[in-house]
Amino acid sequence: MKYTKLGKSDLTVSRICMGCMGFGNAAAGQHHWTLDEAQTREIIRHGLELGINFYDTAIAYQSGTSEQFVGRALRDFAKRDDFVIATKFTPRTQDEIEAGVSGQKHIENYLNQSLKNLGLDYVDLYICHMWDYHTPMEEIMEGLHNAVKAGKARYVGISNCFTWQLAKTNFYARENGLTEFVSIQGHYNLIAREEEREMAPFCADQNIAMTPYSSLASGRLSRRPGETSRRLEQDAYAKFKYDATAEADNKIIARVAELADRRGVSMTEISLAWLLTKVTAPIVGATKFSHVEGAVHAVDLELTQDEIDYLEELYVPHALVGVMAQNGRQRAGNVV
Repeated sequence: MKYTKLGKSDLTVSRICMGCMGFGNAAAGQHHWTLDEAQTREIIRHGLELGINFYDTAIAYQSGTSEQFVGRALRDFAKRDDFVIATKFTPRTQDEIEAGVSGQKHIENYLNQSLKNLGLDYVDLYICHMWDYHTPMEEIMEGLHNAVKAGKARYVGISNCFTWQLAKTNFYARENGLTEFVSIQGHYNLIAREEEREMAPFCADQNIAMTPYSSLASGRLSRRPGETSRRLEQDAYAKFKYDATAEADNKIIARVAELADRRGVSMTEISLAWLLTKVTAPIVGATKFSHVEGAVHAVDLELTQDEIDYLEELYVPHALVGVMAQNGRQRAGNVV
């Protein structure tokens, strides 16, 4: 495993971040394919053995049970200084808004619950899961700064935002002596490259870490066109994100398979090796040992510039999908 600093922070993270959305009580969450606690522990232990020290979860994953499973496993298998844990909070609910719960209080309440779920005194990275159009940006930034001052979060990050939103928040924080975001968690992979338009150059200029999710496009970049799995067939959200562009995407996926055969490696390794040339640490979900191993092997795979160009050549512009599409629709309906 190789390690690097997370943007401008002092956190040293593995080049692979284990995504923990696939862990937790399936009966309490949005995904039927999540692993129970015994399986979660085995995957996390294997990740630690292979050098992964960076783990990403969220209070929204399976109603907090992902945080609970992950927290217990990390506490049992590693010393606190030997892992970096990130978790995320969602926007204020309508009930909170009607009750007059401020953005600052919302963050305090959610972070306290996450710390309880994780069984920890602090998190290394506390992430705004998505832009909150119904809460003043200033309240969010002040609430996050308060969390850092209280020692409950070492650094803060953001997910699912536009470049102008990241710039606006960080420049506001800088001007007012508040804590800036050190990372951005966006939708970025070989068949979803819209982050390259503005976000990637902005992050390079500002030394903000990119830790993208959906690094393998919900498994599409690890399987040959036509190959399937239960998740590919039944994950409605992933199908919503990728089915509309499948014809164009499959041409790129075929090139991933071709290069994998030529290099004698897996498609996972090719897809992640490409992404590792662009970002700090891709978030990779794992529900099998082979998923963990493929991600770790990708760190040592170096693609030539000709191979990178070959993989990128057929990409065509994609519309925003998933949370970012929702973000765009909310923006259109609000004065910002």
